[in-house]
Amino acid sequence: MDTDTRDDTAPRPRGVFRTKSIEQSIADTEDPEHGLRKELSALDLIVYGVGVIVGTGIFVVTGSVAKDYAGPAVALAFVVSAIVCGLAGLCYAEFASTVPVAGSAYTFSYASIGELPAWIIGWDLILELALGAGVVAGGWSGYMANLLSHFGIDIPKVLTHDGGGFGFDLLAAVLVLVLTGIVMAGMKLSARVTTLIVAVKVTVVLLVIFAGLFFITGSNYHPFLPGSKANTGSGSDLHAPLVQIIFGFTPSSFGVMGVFSAAAVVFFAFIGFDIVATAAEETKKPQRDMPRGILGSLVICTVLYVAVSLVVTGMQKYSELDTTAPLASAFKSVGAPFWSGLISFGAAVGLTSVVMILLMGQTRVFFAMSRDGLLPRAFSQVHPKFGTPYRTTVLLGVIVALIAGFFTVGELEEMVNVGTLFAFVVVAIGVVVLRRTRPDLPRAFRAPWVPVLPVASVCASLWLMLNLSVETWLRFAGWMVIGFVIYFGYGRSHSRLGRGR
Repeated sequence: MDTDTRDDTAPRPRGVFRTKSIEQSIADTEDPEHGLRKELSALDLIVYGVGVIVGTGIFVVTGSVAKDYAGPAVALAFVVSAIVCGLAGLCYAEFASTVPVAGSAYTFSYASIGELPAWIIGWDLILELALGAGVVAGGWSGYMANLLSHFGIDIPKVLTHDGGGFGFDLLAAVLVLVLTGIVMAGMKLSARVTTLIVAVKVTVVLLVIFAGLFFITGSNYHPFLPGSKANTGSGSDLHAPLVQIIFGFTPSSFGVMGVFSAAAVVFFAFIGFDIVATAAEETKKPQRDMPRGILGSLVICTVLYVAVSLVVTGMQKYSELDTTAPLASAFKSVGAPFWSGLISFGAAVGLTSVVMILLMGQTRVFFAMSRDGLLPRAFSQVHPKFGTPYRTTVLLGVIVALIAGFFTVGELEEMVNVGTLFAFVVVAIGVVVLRRTRPDLPRAFRAPWVPVLPVASVCASLWLMLNLSVETWLRFAGWMVIGFVIYFGYGRSHSRLGRGR
């Protein structure tokens, strides 16, 4: 059914700010050809959250951020990012339990702010999750190459990004394609694979923490907050943070401001709890289990991140950390090659779940936009046997494989951050709007201190966004321009909500 069946009589704006009623969004999930199966429990959601959050933040990003931005105070950067994510997480939890429909921030925006804002955030999420999967697949490739080298197997330079010039990361691309097949085969299979992987990954992380305690040297923590160093470059430098261009002060690494700069980068490590929200439609009891999955996974991962960052900077001086595989290199530096090999194994296994869940989240957003008619409806067709959006999964899997093969981690990382933070801003605004426009809705979970908490979430997210480079913002703006062209050229006229009017 393509018409809007909203049962309240309050007038709503037409045109690009038309909203899709929550009743219609939920009714769409009943369509046997375009609805997803409900197979996930609260434990599955927490496993998904931990599975996608614990990844590059521990195994890849920690070293580069400690070395370039914050020193041992990288632990504080993780805390800052966790606070920002916690504020947003409370907003996500309210929305996901109230509107248990695939699409996460896209669906929430459609129900509260309007079609064009929903398109913008959906288009943004497609970019965020595609690049996120590419980044993590690249990190997995580095650890896998390190692991293979222990057995005397060396990957040709032309099949990696290490040789300089042209290079295609074959390992990363193959990983994405294999995981695409698993995601297409159904959520229950994905959940089982993820549970096994997460069990291995968390075990390795805990072993690293306890083993690393015996190799900590206290002098490596001094200074814990290294003195601030001004970054060179003019205000017009594309690599300068946007806050420098707007307010005119010279950015710095290390010191207090370095911690905030680091937080804007390590924020990438927390991407995951918002992916949990994309699985709302496939959750058996979303009103109860979505808040548990979102907030529970965030708390667990914050504790692990802070502990690992303190251990790795205590084992090796922050200025000497390896930026590709910091944990493995830290154990090598203290003469513990066994632990180095174990970490490479744990990272290779652990990052696998991150890629798979990012792929799953991306396909659900694309699926929701297609079901609403903003993208071709053919992509919202679910497989009669597996119950998954197989056409969308195959299309996006191939695209992400190409991204992972041709682009390096550094080229993609900040783009993922700006996309996620933008989604946080929209969701926080949406909570306030929906509280005012639909106070009658039953809310199994209510974010506290509204509107103060959503406003704080918006401000914190915007501050981290301002610490990202001008180049990142320009790329993001370019992607948004492409999105506007597609929406006004196709999505607006094919919208089911628009045609139903």
